[in-house]
Amino acid sequence: MKAILPISMTCLLLVTGCQTVPERLPQAEPAPSAACYFPSDQPSQKTPSLEVLTQSIGVLETWGFELETTDTDLGLVTASRQRDLIGYYDPYDNDFGYGRNMRVFGGFGLGRGGSSIGLGIGGGFGAGFRHQPVEVERVSLLARDGYIRLSRDIRRFDHLGDLRESYSASNDDFCQRFQTAFKQAAATPGAL
Repeated sequence: MKAILPISMTCLLLVTGCQTVPERLPQAEPAPSAACYFPSDQPSQKTPSLEVLTQSIGVLETWGFELETTDTDLGLVTASRQRDLIGYYDPYDNDFGYGRNMRVFGGFGLGRGGSSIGLGIGGGFGAGFRHQPVEVERVSLLARDGYIRLSRDIRRFDHLGDLRESYSASNDDFCQRFQTAFKQAAATPGAL
């Protein structure tokens, strides 16, 4: 028993020595585009302008986003929109029948009375009818100190409601389109 203790302690030290500390904290990948941080053409002030928030909300609602939360003291707005993903599937999920369509299974058994063989054929046809796969696009907007900062992420859920993909989508295209629409809304008040 005394010989087992040093060996087990040595094994424990070897296993714990294999753990490593990450080199850096998690970050959004890819990094947000520089176009997602732009001036709001309002005077620089600590508290956000209600006019800037109203115009930003108007642009997002025009694009089909639904408002989730707002905090006028912070200048924070979050909105999201959802769309069905027609034809989206997980190729490894047999509920959709895209994997191995036909399966053969069986077995062989021995017993006191003799032996038996069983064979079965199963199909993986059909679709998952639980609900439609969806894509949820979420935008967070921070209007402070005369600037607007956008953050956008996209999450895709399968027919079971399980998260399949998630990524940062704060790219040039979206942010530049938002800048253009925001500047047009600011130039023509009441147009939205």
